[in-house]
Amino acid sequence: MRRLFWLGVGLAAGAYFTRRATSAAQQMTPASIGANLADGLRELGAGIGAFGAEVRAGMTAREQELTALLERRTGAGVPTLGEVLRDPVGERPIASRSEAASTSPSMAPSIASHRARRAGA
Repeated sequence: MRRLFWLGVGLAAGAYFTRRATSAAQQMTPASIGANLADGLRELGAGIGAFGAEVRAGMTAREQELTALLERRTGAGVPTLGEVLRDPVGERPIASRSEAASTSPSMAPSIASHRARRAGA
């Protein structure tokens, strides 16, 4: 009876370790490693997306708090982005940097004179 008991224990242990070895060998195949890596990257991307959404929500809440505080302290409303960018009636639109640089006097003489003054001092 003892021999039969130890035979059963040996068979059970052998089956257990065989299954463990087979699963470990399958996890080490290139396809399995690639799948594990892809799952990890997918989870990382989802985590980064969730973090970004939480940051945006926090920024929006803080912006609303600051807007309410500013309106309470000053009594004036805070303009929206559309109101700020709207072209005032009767005024010329703001020129771009390249247009402003071509119409404004050159800064080269003032820079050269500044450098000359610094070299002499």
